[in-house]
Amino acid sequence: MSFQTGLSGLNASSRSLDVIGNNIANANTTGMKSSRAEFGNLVASAMGASGSAGAGIGVAVDAIAQQFTQGNISTTGNSMDVAIKGGGFFQLTQPDGTLAYTRDGSFKLDKDGYIKTNSGANLMGFPTDKAGKATSATIQKLQLPTNAPIAASATTSITAEFNLDARAPVAATAVPPTPRTTYGTALSVYDTQGAAIPVNLYFQRVASTTTDNWDVYDVATGGAPLFQLQFDKNGKLTSPAVPPTLTIATPSAVTPDITATLDISKVTQFGNDFAVSNLTQNGYASGELTSLSIGENGVITTRYSNGQTQYGGQISLAEFRNVQGLTPLGGNAWAATFDSGLPVQGAPGSGKLGALRAGALEDSNVDLTSELVNMMTAQRAYQANAQTIKTQDQVMSTLVNLR
Repeated sequence: MSFQTGLSGLNASSRSLDVIGNNIANANTTGMKSSRAEFGNLVASAMGASGSAGAGIGVAVDAIAQQFTQGNISTTGNSMDVAIKGGGFFQLTQPDGTLAYTRDGSFKLDKDGYIKTNSGANLMGFPTDKAGKATSATIQKLQLPTNAPIAASATTSITAEFNLDARAPVAATAVPPTPRTTYGTALSVYDTQGAAIPVNLYFQRVASTTTDNWDVYDVATGGAPLFQLQFDKNGKLTSPAVPPTLTIATPSAVTPDITATLDISKVTQFGNDFAVSNLTQNGYASGELTSLSIGENGVITTRYSNGQTQYGGQISLAEFRNVQGLTPLGGNAWAATFDSGLPVQGAPGSGKLGALRAGALEDSNVDLTSELVNMMTAQRAYQANAQTIKTQDQVMSTLVNLR
């Protein structure tokens, strides 16, 4: 019996050394969580025995417990690297279609724009709208438009904010007459194919006995005014009361004319020099992806060569009631089991889920100093169990040699 007791101790100590060796080997593995061997004693009891009648017959490894404590966060400067500060796991879809979970945030973009891990698993997240808000609670593979430019968008609205000089004379009565080009501005708008078309706006003061009026033209000479601006005695715009609509011809016979509303609600007429403070429009040409960033809430912001900023989805996290029930898969990933429970999904920073830090990775939580001490302890335990077998062998030898 003592041989088996010592042998069980050797097996348990050997398993412990295996676990410690694995921890040490993965001391530099991103998102690695250390493990420890947990032991339980073995007892043999006679049927119906009670109290201290049981005899110890050795030890067994009851479980290999994982330690899901937070690892240090190291800055990398790579925008695709993401660390979790707090609880939760990134959700992955493995190449075979199964779900997995990881703390390793060293992601890459493949040729099709999918965000993947080093093992080829897809990062999962929520789709978002133009404001960066999640539009669905169903996770999907996150993909960015890297293999083709984003489509152009035609201009539909123009905003103009400027001040017209209240000291300016009526253009027709001035000596010499004030040229139409004296007060003007220009911007480019875009058709449905993203072609830029210049638009000029000229302002010419006209006579009136009740209000201050300015005609608005789109050509430097000739032509009828597009509409008229009217101001009260305080220099506030009174007409037009609703934004006028501009129709801008395109040079192509294929693309339709551009129809855009002109927001002039903040135009003023004060006794200061003519000055344009804001002139914007909402159209843009097609553009290539130039950079991306990931916020603490997991929202992916993409920037394009045409100056546009869009949102490419939101990284989702998952938490479990019993993280010890997760099964290691290798490749820095775990799989959910019946013991772990179903994943609770959510946005980073919500509930018990941690926030994200882009440009950084979570280091292994292995404490090398502690592991080396544990290794020496396990080694001594192994030697001690071997000594019990040696002693038992000597006892047996003594008995065999009795005459």
